[in-house]
Amino acid sequence: MDQILQLLPQDIIDILQERKQDFANENEKIGSPGYIPADNAILIDTIIALSLGKNVLLKGPTGSGKTKLAETISSIFGQPMQSINCSVDLDAEGLLGFKTIHQDGEKSFIDFVPGPVVQAMRKGHLLYIDEINMAKPETLPILNGVLDYRRMIHNPFTGEVVNATGNFGVIAAINEGYIGTVPLNEALKNRFVIIDVPYIQAETLKIVLENQSRLKDAALINQFVALSSDLIAQAQMGQISEDAASIRALIDTCDLSVYISPLRAIQRGIIDKLEDAREKAAVRNIAETIFG
Repeated sequence: MDQILQLLPQDIIDILQERKQDFANENEKIGSPGYIPADNAILIDTIIALSLGKNVLLKGPTGSGKTKLAETISSIFGQPMQSINCSVDLDAEGLLGFKTIHQDGEKSFIDFVPGPVVQAMRKGHLLYIDEINMAKPETLPILNGVLDYRRMIHNPFTGEVVNATGNFGVIAAINEGYIGTVPLNEALKNRFVIIDVPYIQAETLKIVLENQSRLKDAALINQFVALSSDLIAQAQMGQISEDAASIRALIDTCDLSVYISPLRAIQRGIIDKLEDAREKAAVRNIAETIFG
């Protein structure tokens, strides 16, 4: 990681140092590091864009490490991060907050509990919006003012105007073509700088498995790297779903393989997550070819 940071321009490094000082005394949780990019430019460009006050949209297949990248950025900036997990049920309350009744003795008061958007804006934190294209199209326009030069939002629950403070920044993630997603409209997409986050492979994946899984057997790790390569190739050809090629699922499988056979680990960690019988058979055939 230090080698990547040394590739940054000096003025960007200065910005990172200033932000770390700004949040040094906060008790808010900072994201955990650990993202290893397939290409250093992925991490470098994300850091530069956020340092310049741009919104960043991470685009890549499921399990490619977009959330881990966002957490690593939070760690590098030393900046706490508020998170939103989008779904079709996400509404204004899920974004902005909600009202609740507070009892103080015999008196009742109505309090407003701020949601992740309001908290991040008020505190100058990062805001991470996961699977933004899973949200209903009618929900997302609430964020238009947050994502453009105004950096503000009108809170319909309190009537106040919330203006972003400090180094507030937005990172969103998108899985294109995934079941349940809808295309982002151009007005929303134009508010982001887009970073492609592909699956990590080969030596980079080997390093990730060595560092982030319980598995320490070098020969088995090499076999899992080969398995991942074949699964990614099949996913790119549309033969199996991206779920089967998830790096997150692969790490889970490696952890299991410390205690059970690799084929059983693959069954539990990858195959049983799939719904289609043809896909299950395809993954099983690949696994049996590699692990025997």
